[in-house]
Amino acid sequence: MGSQLGKTGGAIILLAGLSFSLVACSAGNTDSEVEPAESIARATLVGADQAQYGEVIIGEGDGGLIVRIDARGLEPGPRGVHIHAVGKCDGPDFKSAGGHWNPTEKQHGFDNPEGAHMGDFFNLVIGEDGFGSVEATIEGASLKEGANVLMDADGAAFVVHAGPDDLKTDPSGESGGRVACGVFILQKFEPVR
Repeated sequence: MGSQLGKTGGAIILLAGLSFSLVACSAGNTDSEVEPAESIARATLVGADQAQYGEVIIGEGDGGLIVRIDARGLEPGPRGVHIHAVGKCDGPDFKSAGGHWNPTEKQHGFDNPEGAHMGDFFNLVIGEDGFGSVEATIEGASLKEGANVLMDADGAAFVVHAGPDDLKTDPSGESGGRVACGVFILQKFEPVR
């Protein structure tokens, strides 16, 4: 993951950026209508109790993926969050999501000299109000085509863990059990007209 972005206004910034890039790409189109494309992946985070705990949106940007994580209803504190390699979220433990998304075959964590997985993130901090959000980029990755594709044949999922990620211990930063999971689904993003 290349960098972590600011924690405010992210969904609006992400979607506005996607809208701008889609409109820019279609500027040469002589049709009055812009054809929507499968341009984002969205995962709704659901706990073993079937409650919804937020969502994750991923879109393509210059040189990689832009990720927006918005969580709600979780206990306060830092949480390990990761993209997992399989698009399956069978409760109650969500182990069906497999290990972290790791197409470059690194070890876990930004503080690990052999890391990090492409699916690794810095901790998501949940505030006293139960909300937390993070924006990040994953350099060198793509959504559907190209190098390091996220949405491959078995898809991908996003997992929120019970505790903080130590950012160095392979395979998962000792971040505890999986408390919420969401399967990424490709969606058509239609720009505002």
